[in-house]
Parts: sequence; C-alpha cells; structure tokens
Amino acid sequence: MLAVERRRLIAESLRSRGVVSVADMAGFLRTTEITVRRDLRAMAKEGLLVRAHGGAVLPATTGHEPSYSEKARQAGSQKASIARLAVEMIRPGDSILLGPGTTTQALARLLVDFPELTVVTNSLLVAQALMGANRVEVILTGGTLRRSIHALVGSAAEDSVRALRASQAFISGNGFTAARGLSTPSPLVAATDRAFAGAAKHVVVLADHTKIGQDTMCQTVPADRVDVLITDDGADRAELAAIREAGVDVRVAVSGAYEQSKAAAT
Repeated sequence: MLAVERRRLIAESLRSRGVVSVADMAGFLRTTEITVRRDLRAMAKEGLLVRAHGGAVLPATTGHEPSYSEKARQAGSQKASIARLAVEMIRPGDSILLGPGTTTQALARLLVDFPELTVVTNSLLVAQALMGANRVEVILTGGTLRRSIHALVGSAAEDSVRALRASQAFISGNGFTAARGLSTPSPLVAATDRAFAGAAKHVVVLADHTKIGQDTMCQTVPADRVDVLITDDGADRAELAAIREAGVDVRVAVSGAYEQSKAAAT
C-alpha cells in the first residue's frame, strides 16, 4: 500500500474515533508499527494530528468545543477505567460535585448503588444516570442550557454552588497541561467549572489520554489548584511527569485491567 493511501486511512480513522493507536493501525493496514510511526510523524509535521504515547490524537482547536457525540466516540474503554479508579475515592455519606462530561457520566453510573450520597451536578446526563439511584440525593443546579454538552452553565449555575462546601469536585475538560492545568474552549463552561472547584475541599480532574498535553482557550483550574488527576495509561509520560512536578497527585488507570481480571476469574 502506498504511503498516501495509508495516511488517508489513518486520517479517516482519526476523524471517526478521535484517537488511533500504532498497534491497531498496523494491524488494520497490514504493515509494521515502524511504518505507522513514520506515517504519524509525517502527518504531525503537516498539522494533521498530534503524537501521543502509543499513537496519535486529533489536534485540539483552541476555540472549538467538541459536542457530546464527538466526545462519546473517543476513548470509551479508557474513560470507564478512569471512572472505576475515581469511584474508589468516594465514600458513603459524602457530598460531591460532578461536572459535565462523558467521563463524569461514566462515574455517575457507578454511584447508582451507593447506600448514601449527595451529588450536586450541572450535567443533565449525570442526573439521568442517577435517576434510578433511590438512596443518592441529586441536586441539579440552575443555569442556561448549553446543548452541545448537555449541561447548565452561566451565573445561575455558578451562584447555586458558591454557598456549598463539598468534600470533592470531579470535573473534566478538553485539555490538561503542567503549565496551565485544566482548560476548555468555552468561557461559560470554564467559569462554571471554576465555581465547582471553588466549592470543594479537593479537586479531582478526570481526563483521558487524548486531553493530556492539550491546551485550549480558557483556563479552568490551574495545576496548583488540582489535587488529583486521574488519566489512563495512554497518556504522554513526559507530560505526566511534568504535571507531577507541579504538585498534582497523578493516578493512572490501566486500560483493560478490569476486563482481564474478570476473564481470569471465570
């Protein structure tokens, strides 16, 4: 297969999934991982993608806010692994804040059977995930509906959490770097997430590997205000080292470990 055809197929896979791995593309293209890495380097020089540990992601457009459907197609298994690691930080009787995002939605699904919990959220998807959780009190903020992410934002959302004091806030975003911390393309979303962070004793960021090393327009929470970052094992190791140097407790979820342990038990 010619290089131009391989790169066209890589680009198509990136557009549909948001992320590709070297190993997967080598199998799909029936070529070597060395050849795929060479293609990724060439495409990165052209600005068509951003290299990441073990593969590549779409380049972040600083002002573009991906829709829920775009986010839902990216790194699904990694987000599930991150959620399973995050739920270990929550105890019965806690009061927590959950921001919008597909990863926080995955976390919400794991809270349905908690014996006692209070969850404050501005995410309609998080609230929906907890609809059947009879012993979880769900408090939905006010605000203006931002349809692209199925969440409530704006001054009403911010004001509704400022008087609260929760044990932990679990928030996400579109990028996380050691230099700027968590960021998002939307000023409205950034302001609401800052209010969530300000109402919590501890701030936990849930960000899969496609977000690590990415920087978008609006800073949400600087790295020195983040207590814990939970990501997956596809994240860039050099960037994670820099984030740790900035004082953040970085926890890495091993993708597929849960499924492998279940398979071993059967």
